[in-house]
Amino acid sequence: MEIPRAHHLDRIRLLLEEFPVVALLGARQVGKTTLARRLANAYRHPVAWFDLEDPVDLARLEDPGLELRPLRGLVILDEIHRLPGIFRLLRVLADRPGPPARFLVLGSASTDLLRQTSESLAGRVAFHELDGFDLTEVDDLQRLWLRGGFPRSYLAMSGAASRRWRDGFVRTLLARDLPGFGSTIPSTTLRRFWTMLAHWHGQVWNGAEFGRAFGVAHTTVRRYLDLLTSVLVVRQLQPWFENIGKRQVRSPKVYIADSGILHALLGLADRTDVLSHPKVGASWEGFAIQQVVQLLRASPEQCFHWSTHTGAELDLLVLAGARRYGFEAKRSEAPRLTRSMRSALETLNLDRLDVIHAGTERYRLASRVRALPAAELASTLRAVSRRRPEV
Repeated sequence: MEIPRAHHLDRIRLLLEEFPVVALLGARQVGKTTLARRLANAYRHPVAWFDLEDPVDLARLEDPGLELRPLRGLVILDEIHRLPGIFRLLRVLADRPGPPARFLVLGSASTDLLRQTSESLAGRVAFHELDGFDLTEVDDLQRLWLRGGFPRSYLAMSGAASRRWRDGFVRTLLARDLPGFGSTIPSTTLRRFWTMLAHWHGQVWNGAEFGRAFGVAHTTVRRYLDLLTSVLVVRQLQPWFENIGKRQVRSPKVYIADSGILHALLGLADRTDVLSHPKVGASWEGFAIQQVVQLLRASPEQCFHWSTHTGAELDLLVLAGARRYGFEAKRSEAPRLTRSMRSALETLNLDRLDVIHAGTERYRLASRVRALPAAELASTLRAVSRRRPEV
């Protein structure tokens, strides 16, 4: 079974019309190659495909100018991080009149990491990040939360098969993929760190505490965190702060990016395990935040958490032009308005505050505050995103 990912296809087609180079980014196994093949199959012009994990294709690009310069139509370069020096050539090819070819490059690294190696493409390249499935693509919310959004995990024939795939993903990323990105950190160290991070999921980053646990400097564990963030398996939600006369938290919150991978790292085999685990609330929070971000098509530069040292906090603040949208995630059937919510609403001057919950009823909690069932996120938030330009 294959899930059509219409929004992403439409977005990439649009970007290819506007830019000579488009970078499709996402974690390993999230579906970049499948999406690119769907695009290639429907493309009206010639398509050339290079898989840079294939030794034959890599050999063909030993002198990339000879191979790429004559091509017309669409050129797809999969796993582009394996040939970072090619970006200088892509700048030259992108600047040709026309240009005769458009380039779609696929990478398993974050926008920031890839941008460091593609600075010469400034103004010529557009980035599109592919996450796991969202609630516009699949309709089983519980399955999506428990298994996560990686296609092979979500679509597995059984829960046990899904868990085996996720365990294999973790092993392969640590043992093969990260060394391929140039990491020299032992896989056992990173596995321990990633697991500890799973137990920290949804909390404000504390480098000193992690450093003590590993017996290293806080700068060293920060390097571990940034490495896992760069390959899109960890998310750092940056803090929002402004001059409001209150002491505010200025460190990011950290999340395992995919709820299914979180559950695998915590050793949770099924729904019963998840519901009985102390991190169930944090797991739900991370899942709800991720779905909101995906459904709003919000960029990392628009998304923040907010906390004060006196206890007021907001799980997610999304800036959309002059508008401010707040989100709280509560794993309950009937959440109530709290002092913290009131404080966030007034202090941050939110246009609306949505409390995402696990129940079935939508209702008003206060002026500009509503309780919103997670099952209604897709229909509600996609309507919001369609009323404003995508960034």
